[in-house]
Amino acid sequence: MLSRADSYAQLASQFQWQVPAAYNIGVDACDKWADGSGRLALIYEQSDGAQSRYTFDQIKTLSNRLAHSLERHGVKRGDRVAVYLPQAPETAVTHIAVYKMGAVAVPLFTLFGVDAIQYRLANSGAAALVTDAEGCRKLREIRAGLPDLKVVYCIDQDCPDDAVPFHAALAAESEDYTPVATAADDPAVIIYTSGTTGKPKGALHAHRVLLGHLPGVEMSHEFFPENAALMWTPADWAWIGGLLDVLLPSWHHGVPVLARRFEKFDGASAFELMARHGVTHTFLPPTALKMMRGAELPAGAGALALRSVASGGESLGAELIDWGRRVLGVTINEFYGQTECNMLVSSCSSLFDPCIGAIGRAAPGHRVAIVDERGVEVADGQEGNIGVLRPDPVMFLGYWNNPEATAEKFAGDYLLTGDQGVRDAQGFIRFVGRNDDVITSAGYRIGPGPIEDCLIGHPAVRMAAVVGVPDAQRTEIVMAYVVLNEGYAGDDALVKELQAHVRKRLAAHEYPRAIRFVTSLPTTATGKIIRRELRDGSYA
Repeated sequence: MLSRADSYAQLASQFQWQVPAAYNIGVDACDKWADGSGRLALIYEQSDGAQSRYTFDQIKTLSNRLAHSLERHGVKRGDRVAVYLPQAPETAVTHIAVYKMGAVAVPLFTLFGVDAIQYRLANSGAAALVTDAEGCRKLREIRAGLPDLKVVYCIDQDCPDDAVPFHAALAAESEDYTPVATAADDPAVIIYTSGTTGKPKGALHAHRVLLGHLPGVEMSHEFFPENAALMWTPADWAWIGGLLDVLLPSWHHGVPVLARRFEKFDGASAFELMARHGVTHTFLPPTALKMMRGAELPAGAGALALRSVASGGESLGAELIDWGRRVLGVTINEFYGQTECNMLVSSCSSLFDPCIGAIGRAAPGHRVAIVDERGVEVADGQEGNIGVLRPDPVMFLGYWNNPEATAEKFAGDYLLTGDQGVRDAQGFIRFVGRNDDVITSAGYRIGPGPIEDCLIGHPAVRMAAVVGVPDAQRTEIVMAYVVLNEGYAGDDALVKELQAHVRKRLAAHEYPRAIRFVTSLPTTATGKIIRRELRDGSYA
């Protein structure tokens, strides 16, 4: 989508959106490349090292078969299909099938516990779920409370009786399927966000969201794609960063993607994987970069073949940029966005040197400004809310079944990101901080509300408040202040019990790594928790 340019000014001025009225992600990211040539789409490496390769022709055939099977089980256009899987061929196949059906994909983190799954399945009204044996086990205790769920597919051999064996079901269907004619503005995917209060909100995106990501993706990867390219990220494809920054943009360009799920990410393994496969482009969240900085390239692993490294989710510092140049051989390009409106701002080292402390410049096609609470632009050098002018192809359609929250997201014609920033005269945007209470930890945006609700559900807990506290490796960690009910002792055993409670009910990345027992919480006259008094860790 981007044409090469000699300067950022030229790049921005020559850009024009090309979003057709009729557009389908599944056709664009898969079927257009399935021409019988055997073009490589996916390299899948399992935890035991076993590898398999999939062409676009194979992905098309498998997704066609799945579309038939889903329709056979009553799933129709507009229905929601949840995808509760790690990086795997079945994950990609399901996404492509759902888009071609005109249905709506609902990606879910495999880290989610039963409460988190139940809420998202119920809130989205998911008609189908594609998962593995572990997901089926978690679903067993909550399925009775999900009346909209018509069918559950299991990709593993040890498939329970109440689930449909994924591969057997596909084998029984025709490989010919005519994709539904969708408009660029038709719904395609719901990605749940983390908020500061209440339950997570489902950001509903249209098919055009993929095209809206392309300028930022191409800019952050130095005018991606190039010949003989291979893309990889450790980021889960359930995250917008894994799905729409990596998998689908790569396939839009016909570039193969490497899929490899780490049970637990470690820097040495990441080095070895990239060197062995000759990865040319990668998206590495800041926490992954920090973990790699503390590791070494294993002996005999070979040289890296990287042409670009993009990173987003947290601000990078000068030390990490310098390390990337020395060890990775490239300048790490930082980008910025959020689930509702992503890949808005980026660096691009071939056009301009990174401005340390800034997150980059607006990607072509996006009008990013610093605005006040009314949506009025402020002068360069003044702090305000980072806002995005509508309409914009990458902007969400709204929060699923939540028009009130959707309206609150805008001020005038600007979508308010909820983040504070400053723009300088050269167009560089400096991230100042969040004006909400979302915690940024290891690249995840974590809302305190669900964690507090989960803690209060434990019999020992009377009140709880959750904040983020600074951490050198993860940017922030989740810290909980807990007021106990009578009869309970705030000891190490209870700390571990509460941590396990949250891990099981919500997600492994959301549990409080630090818990402090207190006799009361600071509150306003109306009973709202004053989080700013908790963030420095000194409240007792």
